[in-house]
Amino acid sequence: MENAIRVFVAMNFFVIGISHLIQRGVWIEYFAKLHGLGRLGPVVEGFLYLNFGALIVAFHNVWTLPEFVLTLVGWFHIAKALLRFLAPDVVLRVYARMQPERSWQIQAAGGFLLALSIFFAFLAL
Repeated sequence: MENAIRVFVAMNFFVIGISHLIQRGVWIEYFAKLHGLGRLGPVVEGFLYLNFGALIVAFHNVWTLPEFVLTLVGWFHIAKALLRFLAPDVVLRVYARMQPERSWQIQAAGGFLLALSIFFAFLAL
């Protein structure tokens, strides 16, 4: 099951990473829509982070090198969900900063996700 989770995360990060690089304007719209939902926006996004992180942690709770990186990713996503559930106003301020002139940050995140995707695909071999 641990290897299946590595493949699952590698595929998710690859698709989302490519999307961040190619469709950065769509991601700006995504954050604007979440911001437009008010305090509900972060809560909705929190469920996505919680499910993704809980799936990783439940089936890949490995603390040896180099596999522990994936376990940390899972716990990081759970922490992001917790922040969205407990402090949605903080997250709304982050959404508000996602403007077209800062879309390079979305592309940087996409590059990071692609790098992680390659790393996790390598671990799955």
